[in-house]
Amino acid sequence: MALILSIETSTSVCSVALHDKGEVVAFLEEQKPNSHAAVLTVLIEKLLSDCKVPVEKLDALAISSGPGSYTGLRIGVSVAKGICFALNKPLISVSTLQIIAAHAISISNISNDKTLICPMIDARRMEVYSELYTTELNSFRSVDAEIITSESFQSTLDERSIIFCGNGAQKCQEVIQHKNAHFLPDIYAPAFMMGELAFKKYKKGEFEDVAYFEPFYLKSFVATTPKNSMF
Repeated sequence: MALILSIETSTSVCSVALHDKGEVVAFLEEQKPNSHAAVLTVLIEKLLSDCKVPVEKLDALAISSGPGSYTGLRIGVSVAKGICFALNKPLISVSTLQIIAAHAISISNISNDKTLICPMIDARRMEVYSELYTTELNSFRSVDAEIITSESFQSTLDERSIIFCGNGAQKCQEVIQHKNAHFLPDIYAPAFMMGELAFKKYKKGEFEDVAYFEPFYLKSFVATTPKNSMF
């Protein structure tokens, strides 16, 4: 038995899942935006209670490591670290973009192994965080923050089909018009898709240093002052 609690808070959906050797045991999520701080620990407590699994019985925790929402990532990592510190459990990190790619592959009928998967996370305006993966979830092009134009991915699209997915893909659909571009905008990063990815790292002992681990923000957080502020 290898019980891993998976936590995903990098996007607007907050979700948790319990996996045993990579297989989903149970899954809960809250789709209300900006609710992560209020609901995350509630979801974890309900999940473990419903499964009759004491938190002490967990073998590890897995956290979606970003890129994504600065606040969401901080909340998820803080909760995961707290549990790991309290119970001396190992921490596993899983790329948010890889989770999105895995979700897309799981529901797509991909027959061509030359097809690439491009998970995209909305970074406001026409900017996205993206990465390219093969259908075996191997990285084809490393993660990047980029402004999408009609020329984006042009050279790759001339040679391969690309499935664009994630909450950043929808706004790119009208811009990227290439015949080899396909879109799955409703794909997101659910915690239930973290199981196999986390279990592979668990078997290899690929754990994070709980004291020093930080999410992968990709870009620095910039605080802004509300327009109606008096200061």
